Amino acid sequence: MTELQTHPELAQYAPLFARIALANIRREYPNKLDHVMHAANDVRSPQELHPVFYGSYDWHSAVHMHWLLVRLLRLFPAMPEAVQIRQTLDAHFTGGNIAAEVAYLRQPSSGSFERTYGWAWLLKLQTELIESAKTGTDAAAWRNALQPLADVFAERYLQFLPLSQFPIRSGTHANSAFGLLFALDYAECIRHIALQKLIAAKADAWFGRDRRYPAAYEPGGDDFLSGGLIEAALMLRVIGGGYADWWHAFCPAPQGLQTWLSPVQATDRSDARLVHLEGLNLSRAWCWKMLADELPAALRAPVSAAIHAHLAASLPHAATGKYVGTHWLASFALLALTGH
Repeated sequence: MTELQTHPELAQYAPLFARIALANIRREYPNKLDHVMHAANDVRSPQELHPVFYGSYDWHSAVHMHWLLVRLLRLFPAMPEAVQIRQTLDAHFTGGNIAAEVAYLRQPSSGSFERTYGWAWLLKLQTELIESAKTGTDAAAWRNALQPLADVFAERYLQFLPLSQFPIRSGTHANSAFGLLFALDYAECIRHIALQKLIAAKADAWFGRDRRYPAAYEPGGDDFLSGGLIEAALMLRVIGGGYADWWHAFCPAPQGLQTWLSPVQATDRSDARLVHLEGLNLSRAWCWKMLADELPAALRAPVSAAIHAHLAASLPHAATGKYVGTHWLASFALLALTGH
């Protein structure tokens, strides 16, 4: 059975997601920049600063909308939007455009730029390009073009992680477990042993001795990640065979666990922060899918029901509504539908 047969919702949503992403990555305004200005000549347009990732409201959303397009193209190579996707990615992934993105990162004030959410998504995008290039020549050209930028962010992880003493557990962009999970995908994909070892060591130092996670404290008012569930997904990848013991110690008390099993409601989808809660439902479904096969037998039925409930609550809103939601939610919907 193919992945598409396993996830029939993909066929329904893929064309809509593709059209939204194509529009988003070329939409320059409104734009929320992560940009330090030292002088008047530092005032430049988003596309001047970032000739590849200037759209989708902010840099990291532009990155993961590019990821969405590459992944959809791999899953549906004959979809009607495929020609436009290829043309758009050809225009964006050029040597000159990537060199300008790299040059931006070489500025002294850019050390914390998009740390680590944007870093993680860039490496996730490159991982998808590497996988896609195994069957497509277009993707090979895009992979080769983007590699210098991926190299910069891999090096930033190697420099930053030894300096970072404490994890960030909030359910928003700075979440440390999320930043490690996608970086681990990349490190494993290219067999970057030093980065793999560093991620595993940092995950163990930060999360290896967590006990009875206080899930009842979640969610925060503008979370789009579950700090606890994304941690559990990361530790599954890092621990492997010893995961059952770690989960037994980590698992929340029943009341807290019920919090993770119950979808939340976004009360105002036109609010840029409150709409994050739609993403929380989608990212919970994604995390539960990653964890499902490794959980105690008694949890599997409730988790399966929770996945369906979270998707039902927020999947219809991933591609409709105000731009504050549609510039990013489809990426998390695709993660939730496929489980990776």
